[in-house]
Amino acid sequence: MSKPTAAKKPWYTDLTTQVMIAIVLAIIFGYVAPAQAAAMKPLGDGFIRLITMIITLVIFCTVVSGIAGMQDIKKVGRVGGKALLYFEIVSTMALLTGMIVGHLVDTVGSFTVDPAQLDAKAVAAYAGQAKAQSAADFVLHIIPTTVVDAFAKGDILQVVFVAMLFGFALSMAGPKCKPLVDLIQALTNGVFGIVNIVMRAAPIGAFGAMAFTIGKFGIGSLRPLAALVTTFYATSILFVIVILGIICRLAGFSVFRYLAYIKEEILLTIAVSSSEPALPTLMEKMERLGCSPALVGLVVPTGYTFNTDGTSIYMTLAALFVARATHTQLSISQELAIFAVAVLTSKGASGVQGAAFIALVGTLQVIPTIPVAGMALILGIDRFMSMMRAVVNMLGNGIATLVVARWENEVTGEMLQRNLEKPSEVALAAEA
Repeated sequence: MSKPTAAKKPWYTDLTTQVMIAIVLAIIFGYVAPAQAAAMKPLGDGFIRLITMIITLVIFCTVVSGIAGMQDIKKVGRVGGKALLYFEIVSTMALLTGMIVGHLVDTVGSFTVDPAQLDAKAVAAYAGQAKAQSAADFVLHIIPTTVVDAFAKGDILQVVFVAMLFGFALSMAGPKCKPLVDLIQALTNGVFGIVNIVMRAAPIGAFGAMAFTIGKFGIGSLRPLAALVTTFYATSILFVIVILGIICRLAGFSVFRYLAYIKEEILLTIAVSSSEPALPTLMEKMERLGCSPALVGLVVPTGYTFNTDGTSIYMTLAALFVARATHTQLSISQELAIFAVAVLTSKGASGVQGAAFIALVGTLQVIPTIPVAGMALILGIDRFMSMMRAVVNMLGNGIATLVVARWENEVTGEMLQRNLEKPSEVALAAEA
């Protein structure tokens, strides 16, 4: 006798539907009553704080329990090496894509300005944060001053580092630390339970963030720089469909199935203009597809620092736009310098709002002929650009996780395609 099927939930209880409705209402509200809509900012900020409050716990518990329960310790180093190799190749391709499109498409047109007339003070605050960072500085930054400091600052890379050390220590201790490993695994389940509770407030957070964006900046602010925004969005979409699509196909699954699978995370990222709030549920969904907790815990968080595909496209495309708009002629060597510096500076542009803009300012400071004040041209539309940057960053990290899992033979292409075609069954199996 076949099992009775569960009653279908009402459409309005679906999180995706709720977030979509919230975004539409926020856009209308922002257009009709800009001042009141801008005042909704605390709703979005509050939701982001709720998520960031538990991100470090999610990462720590997932990485520690995964490594501690892993039989082959060498696999951790192997996974990390493969992930970094993938990150470097794909993010470099994203930088090249932005630079190529920047040459092929005239995003400036007749929109040119005299650098002397620009408001340099508007960019001064960002320029102060954009400090040159050597390779040694970057490595030392991974090591926190204290263990508590890593969690207090919410630095994802530092938390991953501490969690890996802790996981290795528990693994080498063997049976003596098994009670502690079991406790951390139980804590992991509790933390993801908190994530599920917090995600119920996603529509409220999405409404507040989107209402603020439309009310504060207005859709009309896109008109003067519409060519740049449109080109960036089109380039990002093509990068996902073509470049990441080919990678997905080689890994044995469809990029469109993948996009449908993480549609909630896509909508949430668009609404709040940051990829960090989607991190906990993205990690959970990667595990549902068959990836081990240790692999997910290593690849996804480190990808938020090293694999910023959307930010990479933005940086080279925007750099060429600023140069052209300010009548700055760049030589081939100067463009290569921008590319080389962007390879490094893009690694510091994580899912936090404004990080990519700061990284771009730091990149342009290396080429004195480009007036950094030119960044004031795109400061007003950066919020709209950050929506797509964050989405592509998040999408790329999920795909990177699945690709590395395929390399490690944790999943097969057929398994991924089957699970992506029937996500509801995967969710039910995970809950069972």
